[in-house]
Amino acid sequence: MGKSSKDKRDAYYRLAKEEGWRARSAYKLVQLDEEFNLFENVTRVVDLCAAPGSWSQVLSRVLIKGEKFGRAGWERKQEEMRRYVLGDENKENAREESEIAAQKQENKEPRKDVRIVAIDLQPMSPLEGVTTLRADITHPSTIPLLLRALDPSSTSASSSPTHSVDLVISDGAPDVTGLHDLDIYVQSQLLWAALNLALCVLKPGGKFVAKIFRGKDVDLLLAQLKIVFHRVRVAKPRSSRASSIEAFVVCEGFCPPEGFTASLDKPLGGSAGLGIEKKKEKTEPKRTVREDGAVEIELGSESDEEGQEDDIQDGGARWIAPFLACGDLSAFDSDATYHLPKDRVSLDPIQPPTAPPYKRALEMRKLAGGAYGKTKLHEHPDTT
Repeated sequence: MGKSSKDKRDAYYRLAKEEGWRARSAYKLVQLDEEFNLFENVTRVVDLCAAPGSWSQVLSRVLIKGEKFGRAGWERKQEEMRRYVLGDENKENAREESEIAAQKQENKEPRKDVRIVAIDLQPMSPLEGVTTLRADITHPSTIPLLLRALDPSSTSASSSPTHSVDLVISDGAPDVTGLHDLDIYVQSQLLWAALNLALCVLKPGGKFVAKIFRGKDVDLLLAQLKIVFHRVRVAKPRSSRASSIEAFVVCEGFCPPEGFTASLDKPLGGSAGLGIEKKKEKTEPKRTVREDGAVEIELGSESDEEGQEDDIQDGGARWIAPFLACGDLSAFDSDATYHLPKDRVSLDPIQPPTAPPYKRALEMRKLAGGAYGKTKLHEHPDTT
């Protein structure tokens, strides 16, 4: 979370620090879960490009601690309030029930059957119930490390696919340059890297959620995802700024084609599609000679459903996924500027970056005389 003036006026930036999240991006996953119920019957999750750990933090608090956020938490509070205002005779009972529920939530033992693995090249501060790996998601050696983290009793050292994961999520994004075409391309390659790993570990029916940058050719990417997932949708959480081209692809129902084998040794590429070959039987056009001697040729319909599936598998179709906006109008607008109260106290980030790339620059600036803004080496002359 940055410290620019825009971030200070961002409601989600301040709310994240007030509610104990490591970054405002935690609300994106919470709002995606509200819309798609991502965490239902999920016990094994892999978080790719996890640093600084806000999405892993959501997983830990929801799956392990059993906390409720977003609409589910709001509905619970509304129900408690409704029972509280029913009448004087019910207020005491409602208050006692609320206190008992809060006490149960606080004393609730963490779930033991949940496995969460967070992977990133950057170091990440530890989280309760989350196994952190500092590894490259494109390297074949990452698969054995991941499988060993999911099942510590396993001694397998092979990089062959083992389908044991219910959900794979990725909030990774490159350092944007401002050149949209370049940024979209680099982001698509990062998504393919996350997808390659997900194909190796997802169980049939599993889910895959990843960040994408919407561009002119994103429909081709979505059509290729449709080959291995039953349902593919694009979502835009309300906490994601409307001025940003980011969105999230939500893939449900993992169903790889027959004969398909995933491997990081031979990763799939966006330009080559999913590399699934399908033999086509070439049929000659039907010719009919009419009574008047004219020849009719039946070329077939381009809207034929079977033909559409063939085109998608060849990567030549432009299948457009449904687009959904997550979060209702009662939530904060991430693009709006809210007035700050006069008695506002600025809070420090929950978890500062452990090894930021700009750490050396900050140290040099401090040696020059100041942490932010002007330094002794670049002070403006006094004009008074």
